[in-house]
Amino acid sequence: MKRVAALVAGLSLCAFAASAQPKPEPPPTPQEFAKGEELFGSICSHCHGPHMVNPGNASFDLRKFPHDDRARFFNDVMNGKKSMPPWKDVLHPDEIEAIWAYVRTGGKAPQ
Repeated sequence: MKRVAALVAGLSLCAFAASAQPKPEPPPTPQEFAKGEELFGSICSHCHGPHMVNPGNASFDLRKFPHDDRARFFNDVMNGKKSMPPWKDVLHPDEIEAIWAYVRTGGKAPQ
């Protein structure tokens, strides 16, 4: 009986964990991507390189940024990280969202 109860508890926990997983974001619209590409080019590319190709400095290679970690991206951009300054007083949330649309696609326009 204890085994059955443990099995039921384990299955319930697995079902809960699976339902708690964030759903993947839909691909950005072409407009979101274009806005993000433009903002990235004018703001981010100075350190992160054009089209996210690192220019050989110490900045993070954004092509390697996890494309499913929106929360981490927003936190890093808003609050800064290591040598990157915080941008919360410079960029509006919708601008960060647009840059995220560009970064999470790896710089490849959605089809």
